[in-house]
Amino acid sequence: MDDTLGLLEEALQLARDVGQHVRQEPLGDLPGGPCVIGGRRTILLNLESPAADRLTVLLGFLACDPAVANQPVSRLLAARLAAVAG
Repeated sequence: MDDTLGLLEEALQLARDVGQHVRQEPLGDLPGGPCVIGGRRTILLNLESPAADRLTVLLGFLACDPAVANQPVSRLLAARLAAVAG
């Protein structure tokens, strides 16, 4: 679990570093994902979901962002991003 929480925090910081706006809110049964709020590209994460689920949603979004490739990340996060990117 510690790896998951650490990776989630690192992924959240990475999203901010590449200019993404991330909001964590209670979303009921919805997992979250990318959307546009007020004209701004935003990643919504369900605060009620386990950290592992929030990380999965966030990694799926970050793996598609070309700006992520230019950012320094831990080996563990790089491996997770590569696995998601396929």
